[in-house]
Amino acid sequence: MNIASRIRRSFFREEKRKLPNVNGSSSRNEDDDSLGVTDELIDHVRSLTIDTFKNFSLYDEEACVNPLEEDEEVSSSENVKKDLSDWQERHAVLVLSKSKELSQLRFKLCPRLLKEDHFWKIYFKLVRNLVAKYEVQAIQQAIIKGVYEVEMSETRPNLTSTGGPATL
Repeated sequence: MNIASRIRRSFFREEKRKLPNVNGSSSRNEDDDSLGVTDELIDHVRSLTIDTFKNFSLYDEEACVNPLEEDEEVSSSENVKKDLSDWQERHAVLVLSKSKELSQLRFKLCPRLLKEDHFWKIYFKLVRNLVAKYEVQAIQQAIIKGVYEVEMSETRPNLTSTGGPATL
């Protein structure tokens, strides 16, 4: 499955989960903040243009190949899946829903001028200074949650099939 369909599917799942805003207040919530979609980011995204993406020099660290000139067969769906972390995927879905400008820019660029994965690589490099701390916080929380879950599973008593504690 390619990155575009994964983001599209995530976007529709997010839309179904959202409740209508009854009180007319701002549509910002905790997810916006934990995913780094701030007013400052939205303002920065509005300044991005097609030329920003077309002229961005993005080189593959491993092969030093310009991805805009690489062969189609080099990029497979397995590699695309590894390109974005879960946090980046959720951020991408949210920022596309909050920024009509970025959504339109992506529509104009992908896949005619850029591959979807290259668009997101460039995007995350362009906004790195604005979202890095949020991504680090998400990673730290995931690590803490994982450690907590492991500790909890180790402290639970083993239960037999009868529902009682296991005996030795």
